[in-house]
Amino acid sequence: MKLFKKILIANRGEIAIRIIRACHELGIETAVVYSDIDRDTLPVRIAHEAVCIGPAPSAESYLNIPAIISAAEITDAEAIHPGYGFLAENPQFVEACTASNITFIGPTADNIRLGGDKAKARRIMMKKGVPVVPGSDKPISDEAEAMETAKRIGFPVIVKASAGGGGKGMRIVPEEQYLGKMYHMAQKEAFAAFGNGELYMEKYISDMRHIEIQILADKKGNIIHLGERDCSIQRRHQKLVEEAPFVLSTPKFRKKVGDAAIKAARAMKYRNAGTVEFILDSNGDIYFMEINTRIQVEHPVTEMITDIDIIKEQIKLAAGSMLSLKQSDVKFSGHSIECRINAEDPESFIPSPGTVSLFIPPGGHGVRTDTAAFSGWKVPAYYDSLIAKVIVHGRDREEAIMRMKRALSEFVIEGIKTTIPFYLKILKDRDFISGTYNTHFLDNFKKASASA
Repeated sequence: MKLFKKILIANRGEIAIRIIRACHELGIETAVVYSDIDRDTLPVRIAHEAVCIGPAPSAESYLNIPAIISAAEITDAEAIHPGYGFLAENPQFVEACTASNITFIGPTADNIRLGGDKAKARRIMMKKGVPVVPGSDKPISDEAEAMETAKRIGFPVIVKASAGGGGKGMRIVPEEQYLGKMYHMAQKEAFAAFGNGELYMEKYISDMRHIEIQILADKKGNIIHLGERDCSIQRRHQKLVEEAPFVLSTPKFRKKVGDAAIKAARAMKYRNAGTVEFILDSNGDIYFMEINTRIQVEHPVTEMITDIDIIKEQIKLAAGSMLSLKQSDVKFSGHSIECRINAEDPESFIPSPGTVSLFIPPGGHGVRTDTAAFSGWKVPAYYDSLIAKVIVHGRDREEAIMRMKRALSEFVIEGIKTTIPFYLKILKDRDFISGTYNTHFLDNFKKASASA
């Protein structure tokens, strides 16, 4: 299958660099869009072409569909890769690409719509026999219905935005007396974040791990998975540390959760790369949570243990290639950990924009740093505070932890505050080292730190 001659990257920062590198290794020319404040960034420097699409605010640049389509047309790009965030999960953007005869590198518009409609996705999974957390089988119309549903499934419950993501429009309701307040707070937040206040409800499982499966699917409906990732260490439902494989994984567990992910993807007629997310409870039962219809921030940990370049696979699949791998071809080796380095105060997590006066990333065997930062770069206040990802690989988890400690200790970033000291503390935590943590890790970690 012939690949594209030129691809436009409709994103910025480390993911834009990641995509550009994959394209160049495939012999594909690249064009990148940028806002005026990103004029002197690394993606602009290393892409073959760069097009300014507007001022710094995202709504006027990276979310400006007509400007991005125009950039693809004037650079003669045959395809657009959206990365993650911004327009990556916008079905209207996919349709705009199609209408302009430009290939969208990602799933179909229908896949994205279904992935964004959590309540509808739940119903489809239930029909296809994919296990889901007990809850509402349709959107909740009002507070009275919310109360009826909560009493049926039993407190505690969690209300979630049907169009949600990133923890927005989500509230845990521990007892009946809090339902009305939490319901309306979630509804208001969901509407503000997504323009859609529709909610659904699930039984809240407190002692849980967040396990996800990377999948690849071609246009003929062939689907494989690349194993599981553990993303349980989170702050306000935002992932901080990711690992692959899950520390308690066994061949039997991987087959169970992998088969469930493929079943879910097949139910959606999924295409290209995606991630099926599951809740794992204390009894070892798994429940479908959602499907992310884009490349994930944490995809490198899967690449490290499988030696499969997921971005290259995305591009090949979008060009019409069939999967070159069967499930039996996917082999797993060692252990990988990723830490997201943000330009934030490590204690308060308040963003810390400013000029990076000195930037020296770590290196050495088994260390990968995905970043677009450099000495002299000005971290803008307009976008997500992620400035780098440190990913390590070791023969086992113990070696991976030691390697991450070494890498973070070497990492020099001056001029701004970063979350590196926070991660160095986590890596020394007893629960983290033992692998016995769950999604409440950070709450317990803070309590332990305060009492120390």
